[in-house]
Order: sequence, then structure tokens, then C-alpha cells
Amino acid sequence: MPWTVEKHRRSRLGRQVEEKEVQESISPPTDYRHIFPEFLPSPVWYKRDKLCEKLERRDMMRRRSALNIPEFYVGSILAVTVSDPHAPGKQNRFVGICIIREQQGLISKFTVRNVIDGEGVEIMYDMYNPTIQKIEVLKLEKRLDDELYYLRDAPKEYSTVPFDMWPVIHPKGTPVPVNTIKVKLNPKPWLERWERKQLKGIERPELREKFWIRAKALAEPWEKYDTMKIYRKSINDDDQKEIFRDVYQQQMELKRKKAEKARAMLRAKST
Repeated sequence: MPWTVEKHRRSRLGRQVEEKEVQESISPPTDYRHIFPEFLPSPVWYKRDKLCEKLERRDMMRRRSALNIPEFYVGSILAVTVSDPHAPGKQNRFVGICIIREQQGLISKFTVRNVIDGEGVEIMYDMYNPTIQKIEVLKLEKRLDDELYYLRDAPKEYSTVPFDMWPVIHPKGTPVPVNTIKVKLNPKPWLERWERKQLKGIERPELREKFWIRAKALAEPWEKYDTMKIYRKSINDDDQKEIFRDVYQQQMELKRKKAEKARAMLRAKST
């Protein structure tokens, strides 16, 4: 008697294969790499742990369900409100320019700079710190460089942002503008040798010829052609797709839960 397979019964193996096919068919937006850079793990291979990374992503998305972390970049103007038991109203609000985003995962950080009473003030925030109550983007924009540390050696007007600044509305669906301003540095001494950094966002400083000769001697223009070095400092495309697919699924799940909660509140109000 020939064996028959009951069609209404589905094996566990078949379900796993189908779930994997569905997950691979999900394609997150291509700009996730720039919007969520902290979800990318360290490119150093001996610091990688896929299980730990996956658990960290779950914790990060859980924190994002309680705190709205908007899209922002280095150069954007932010207003960050944190709980402070020693401040009036038990909270403190700081406004400034984001000059750096660094680290990965739950230890990711960003630094905001402003000039207060003629002195430069910088505050480094842990992005997933539970004391942060609100992150507002007053002006969404990018700069020509990934770090703006050179604002420390620039005139104060480049770092000054009024605390009562009104938000600049960014039309949804439009590309993020790039601020192409060229910062003029103060005369030396500087905190770093900026002429050796190959920066795009500063004006060429007026230095003696010996400084430029030394900067040219120390320059390594061949690094941008060193594909092996670039590979070691980056996460390959397959890993990125897997990571951001997971982030996209968790984000959709959070949106679904929020929508269900909003519908439940509307039903409760109507009754």
C-alpha cells in the first residue's frame, strides 16, 4: 500500500523553511545604515558575538518603544531633555549642535555642543540612557565631515545656538540637506593639527609653508584604494541586510502594538 501524506498536516521543518523564506523576502529601506548606525556592530572580528548583538538589538528597540529617538546626523541641531533631581522642575534641557556619533549598541553616544556665556559647553549623552526624557531635532541637516571637533578651535558663532530656537520643519520624504558651510579656524595654537586631517568643512588655514610640507609628507592618499583595510573597517552587505531586516521587523512590531494600544484607548473613550 503506497504511503500517503495528509496535506492538512504541516511538518515543523516545513514551517521553519517557510518562515526563513518570508524573512529573507523582507527588504528594509536602504537608508537604515545612515539612520540607525548604532545597530551596526563593531567591525573588529574578535568583538563580534551574534547572540549578544541580537539581544542588544531587542533591548534597544524596547527602549525606543518608550523613547522616540528621531533621525539625526552629525551637524543637526538637537534639544535633549534629561531628568535631573538638582535642576528646577527636576529636568534639564540642553540645545546644541551634534558634533559626533560614536560607539555601537547600547553604549552608543552622541555629543552636543553650544556656547553659553562665552564658553564652549559640550555634553555627551548615552543614547539609550533611561534618564533621557526627550530628544528633539530642531534642524535636520548633515555636514561635510563625520566629526565636528574642529568647532572647538573655531570662532564662537559657529557653535552658538539659541535655547529658544523654533524647530525648522523638514518635509517628509525629501532628502536631508547638507550644510556646505566652510568653518574658518582661529589662529594657532589648536587642540589638534587640523591641516593633517583632510577635512572638507574648514577653510584652508593660513599657515607657514613648512606645516603644509609636513602634512603632505604624513598624508596617506593610497588608503582609499586599500580594499583590504576598508573591508576590515566595515560590515559586509550580507550581515548588514540580516541586521537591518531584524531591526525592520521589530520596528513594524512596535508600530503594530502602538496602533493596537491607540485603538483600545479610542474604544475606551467612546464607551
